[in-house]
Amino acid sequence: MINDLRYINRKHSVFGLPIAIGTSSVFFSILFILFSFFTFAQVSSTIDSTSIKIGEQITYHIQVEADTTDLVVFPEGQTFSPLEMIGSYDIDTLKKKNKYNLIKKYGLTQFDSGSYTIPRQKIIIGDKTFFTDSLKVEVNNVVVDTTQALYDIKPIIAVEKRGSNWWKYVLITLLVIGVVAFLLFWFIWRKKPLTEEEEIALLPPYDRAKLALRKLDESHYLEHENLKDYYSDLTFIIRKYLDEKVYDHALESTTDELITRLNLLKEGNRVDLSIEDIKNLESILKRADLVKFAKSAPDIELAKIDRETIDVEIDHVKEALPEPTEEEKLLNEKYREEQERKKKRKKIWLTVGISIFLLIATLTGLSIKYGFNMVKDTIIGHDSKTLLEGDWIRSEYGFPPVTITTPKVLKRAEVPLPEELKGKMKLSTFSFEQKEQLTIAVSTTVLIQKLDSLDINKAIEGNLKVLENKGARNIITKNEKFETPNGAEGIKTFGSLEYPVGKTENFINGKYASLSFTAENKVMQQIIITWRQDDVYADQIVERILNSVELKPAEE
Repeated sequence: MINDLRYINRKHSVFGLPIAIGTSSVFFSILFILFSFFTFAQVSSTIDSTSIKIGEQITYHIQVEADTTDLVVFPEGQTFSPLEMIGSYDIDTLKKKNKYNLIKKYGLTQFDSGSYTIPRQKIIIGDKTFFTDSLKVEVNNVVVDTTQALYDIKPIIAVEKRGSNWWKYVLITLLVIGVVAFLLFWFIWRKKPLTEEEEIALLPPYDRAKLALRKLDESHYLEHENLKDYYSDLTFIIRKYLDEKVYDHALESTTDELITRLNLLKEGNRVDLSIEDIKNLESILKRADLVKFAKSAPDIELAKIDRETIDVEIDHVKEALPEPTEEEKLLNEKYREEQERKKKRKKIWLTVGISIFLLIATLTGLSIKYGFNMVKDTIIGHDSKTLLEGDWIRSEYGFPPVTITTPKVLKRAEVPLPEELKGKMKLSTFSFEQKEQLTIAVSTTVLIQKLDSLDINKAIEGNLKVLENKGARNIITKNEKFETPNGAEGIKTFGSLEYPVGKTENFINGKYASLSFTAENKVMQQIIITWRQDDVYADQIVERILNSVELKPAEE
């Protein structure tokens, strides 16, 4: 018979709210009441005061005598309406032989004056149900001291909107880029003042040779009779000039090889040098070889004459060289331009290389400290990260209101009720959806007539059915008690699921969480959130939303 009654209640319910139908339901109800009456002696209830002031607390006691093997379930939640439960205390246990005497205490209050009746409370002992007596309570007004001055309500104070710190990050980024750009310009692109060696290297070969002879005159080789170094520098000057203008192997050639080459160039009319010029060069080069390798020591005056001879021969070599043609001049100009382009390309590649290195080093350091995904999402952007770091809104939705903080304002959604439910309940729904990433919904269902009990578990089952109807599959469910910061108790349902991507056959691994609350056996308030499983930012969003939920009772 009991099984039959349960079946009827399941088949005829709205959002988990049982509706008694038929004569059999009446029969079972009467039988149940009679049964409770004959066994009522096991349960009693008392209050510590029958008259209180507005907002004052009274303590409601329920005393149960039960066998040591019986499971006893006491009332939970707001079942004392019109009084409000503000505290549920631990159970006191006294053992008498083979029985337990259990005492459960509740803190109750009321914020409106009047005469109220605490309804009967249901206690389950084993597989039997018992009800306590109803109790009357008088709530009296607080006497107001009219001798104290009264003040008007203070006006609304304008609060400036707190801006984000994005400009600080932009400023730091621009500062870093500016410092790097300055360093690159200073060390790579800046036209640096030329050193003496660089200035000399830019002179034409003839001018460099003349300048080298003047520097040789300023040396103290001859004063110290250091003929070896003197002749080494002197022959290097003439060899270097010949290497650049006449024969490009003059520096590494022996004296005989160089003289032979000059004679061949003269015979081929490549260089218009006289035989006397070639002999002068041969004489000085061979004398220098003797000084350097045979430790010969010519007279100082002869060394000075050799220096003057080299000076003259440099002039003769310059005169003997043919004037460059226009084509050669053009080739030389192109060569210089090509050299400049090479230098510029080298600077560009060096700048790019250093910039890439600094960028990679910076990203690597940030990735080590904050994680690669965080750095990537900060640079490229991530929808959930943007929501998490944006300005959140705290607002109330529905009536009785659900106070909740969300990244965006929830918009009212019109949900049509079936014809058979119209006139029996009021439904308000508010939602926000970020496509395939995050959905938030807050709904409040208010029944027109109060019922004896409100089945929150069937409401939760209904939510899961809605998810299944939308295409979700492989739903894993866990339930646990949940309490809001202002003390409202409900049930948190959470777990994982797979939901479809748009109208395709592809599925995404996701998570869901819902909070369900009941009040006065006529109000059902629910918050439902779904999000992607691999979205760490969505996890933080959901945690922040759930921790912000507060419920406010409807005003009388």
